[in-house]
Amino acid sequence: MKKIRVLVACGAGIATSTIVVKKLEDLFAANQISVEIIQIKIAEAANKQSEADMLISTTMFPTEYSIPAIKGMSFLTGIGVDKTEMEIISAAKEILNK
Repeated sequence: MKKIRVLVACGAGIATSTIVVKKLEDLFAANQISVEIIQIKIAEAANKQSEADMLISTTMFPTEYSIPAIKGMSFLTGIGVDKTEMEIISAAKEILNK
């Protein structure tokens, strides 16, 4: 089975991305999707996007990306989590079906 590589970014690559990583691990496991999650600083995203299938960030995107880029702030606020989770799983399934 193909493994999806996901970049999880926040401002410093430490605090909020750590919270999101755990939630994403649970989300992908519940949907039986094999995933490798890599924590980064948002400033690293442009250089690392070629190594990944998807980017999820808890901060603003400073640029456009060639991979799906999803705002993950809802994982911290609790507002709109279901919508964000559906967007992530939908993007993952699209990637797997390529």
